[in-house]
Amino acid sequence: MTHTLENELLRIKIEDHGAELCEIYDKENSRQVLWQADPAYWKRHAPVLFPNVGRYYKDRCQINGKTYCCGQHGFARDMDFVCTEESNVSVTHCLTSSDATREFYPFTFELYITHQLHGKDVSVSWKVINKDTETMFFTIGGHPAFRVPVLPDTSRSQYFLTFSGQKELTYCLLDLSTGTALPDQTRTLPLENGACRIDPHMFDRDALIFDNNQITKAGIALPDGTPYVELICQGFPSFGIWSSSMDAPFVCLEPWMGRCDNSGFEDELSQKPNINKLDSDGVFEKAYVISIK
Repeated sequence: MTHTLENELLRIKIEDHGAELCEIYDKENSRQVLWQADPAYWKRHAPVLFPNVGRYYKDRCQINGKTYCCGQHGFARDMDFVCTEESNVSVTHCLTSSDATREFYPFTFELYITHQLHGKDVSVSWKVINKDTETMFFTIGGHPAFRVPVLPDTSRSQYFLTFSGQKELTYCLLDLSTGTALPDQTRTLPLENGACRIDPHMFDRDALIFDNNQITKAGIALPDGTPYVELICQGFPSFGIWSSSMDAPFVCLEPWMGRCDNSGFEDELSQKPNINKLDSDGVFEKAYVISIK
């Protein structure tokens, strides 16, 4: 089932499957902002990444001495959530652990995702409740994809990535053989007035990974520099920017609470950098905002 929230400025839609935001329609400019999941490039819109962002090294993790196998970005994006609350401005979905999830991830949990619409802002809130007797470890992230180009007769490389006024940012790339990070091989993204063009080869080696809380706001601007969309994410240790190929007509802006393993990491999940730890009956809450310009 699909749920619709609407005001005079925007219309958004959220699916029960994956509790995934599947439309942001900008009424003022008569255009779809969110990527429409053409499988020729990428079949998703804005999946939640849980209980792992990215990949574990060798797709395996150690939890309390036992090995678990879990694919890239976890299982929540591929499961049906239950809508638990709906109003004119918000929709809340819940995923509860089950025998099926415990095959990949041993903990008993509840994951709530709430989408709210206020003016031209869409907030995405996560709440994780540890219903287990053991301390729970996880990462969680957003993966919204935005249409680029969005104007007729333009190309993706004419658009800009925008940030919070920095002169440069530091990022690392992935070991493509394992899909895990190479944090010791950092690169610099130079910025002019807090922005850079989207280079056609920017994603030749998959995602750009920005660690150390560098990004609190990232956006996309039109070829003339006019802001198009911004994502506000205070307090997220890592951030990813990705597109699937040189000619793919979208760019993902991804706020992450934790991320993929570093290449070669085979210790207990509890020892992973920036892992989220939640005691029994503990509650974790985090949110980000998509602002349409």
